Formats: sequence, C-alpha cells, structure tokens
Amino acid sequence: MLMSIGKFSKEIGVSISTLRTWDKTGYLKPAKVLDNGYRYYSDEQIDKYLNVDSDIDDRKIVLYARVSTKKQMDDLDRQIENLKTYAYTKGYSFELITDIGSGLNYKKEGLKKLIRMICNKEIKKLVILYKDRLVRFSFELIEEVCRINDVEIEIIDNTTVSKEQELTDDLIQIITVFANRLYGSRSKKTASLIKQVKYNDIK
Repeated sequence: MLMSIGKFSKEIGVSISTLRTWDKTGYLKPAKVLDNGYRYYSDEQIDKYLNVDSDIDDRKIVLYARVSTKKQMDDLDRQIENLKTYAYTKGYSFELITDIGSGLNYKKEGLKKLIRMICNKEIKKLVILYKDRLVRFSFELIEEVCRINDVEIEIIDNTTVSKEQELTDDLIQIITVFANRLYGSRSKKTASLIKQVKYNDIK
C-alpha cells in the first residue's frame, strides 16, 4: 500500500523537506514517483526505516588496567596512557576501569564491576594491555564468560611482561594460603617458607 509523502513523513517523524533531500541524495528514495513529481512511499519502507538503527551496538568499550600495589602507581599511569593512546588511535569511545591488587585477588572492586557489566551485557569489547593485567590465573574462565556474553577481548601486547617482584608477591600469596592450612598462620614453617620465597632461597 502506497501513501503520500505527507503521511509518510508523519509515520516516521521526519519533515517533508528532509524526505525530499533524502530522495535527491539517494538515502531514501520513494517507492514511486508520478509524472507530476508526487512522491509515494510504501509500508515496507516504514518498517525498514524504523528498524535502521536496531542493529547498532550501543554497548561500551572498556579499558582495564591493573597493578599489584600502590608502589606501582607509575606503572599504572603508563598502562592507562598506553590504553588511551591505543583507543584514540582506533577511534574508540571508552570507559576506563582500574584496579590496585594482586592478579590472584578476584574480589577487587574494579574486576567485580567489570564482570557485572559483562554479565549485564553492557560491554562489547574489553581492551587490556597485557593478558595478565586482567587476572594472573583462570584467564580462560574470564574469556569464556566474555564469549558467552558476546564480549570481545582485545589484548594490545601478547608478550609476558610481569616483573619478578610482582610474580614473587603472587607466589607468596599462594604459599601463604596453603601453608596456613597445613601448619597454621603462626607456624614457624609458614614464616620460613615465605622468607625463602622472598629471598629466592627455595631449594
């Protein structure tokens, strides 16, 4: 069923002059134009126009940066700068989330916020500088959560760059948990194990 340009303009909420401009530019041409120049549009064109924006993905792009301790604030600033430079180069509009805490700590506020956003389908792309900035272990689990929620993980640099001290801190955390369970938190054996790790004296 065809309708006049006036009725069509009301149906889609666009002025007649805009429709004429769209006809000239080829953006939206009438279904039929009579010899006298009258333009007519179809019901199908209404559906097509009103659904034009339905495929636009308005979910966010999130940049995530993390360091283990407050002593590494300079490193955090460098991560943020590199992430932003990369995002600007790609033309991304983004939200930045940062964390200070071990890669073994899954209760960091930034990480919890990030996972909530992923599960709520608020994110379409997650950008990190290095893989281990997200989590030290169980990256594949986070990756699967992202896959299920149609989130792409974009890693800028796939090389491993974790500093020795940061790895040592994470190792101490692991040993502390297991030693506490085996020997108790006040045990000399627990203290000895932690000391050996700190000073690279494990034999």
